[in-house]
Amino acid sequence: MRPTPEQRRKNLRLALILASVAVIFGVGFVAKIAAFGF
Repeated sequence: MRPTPEQRRKNLRLALILASVAVIFGVGFVAKIAAFGF
């Protein structure tokens, strides 16, 4: 059972959204540490 091209595109889009959310959280965490020391 192979995914259709449309299903692959939806999965890729979801993966990019989740990855960008993770990056935003990571950047925010690093910025908070840099700003407040801990």
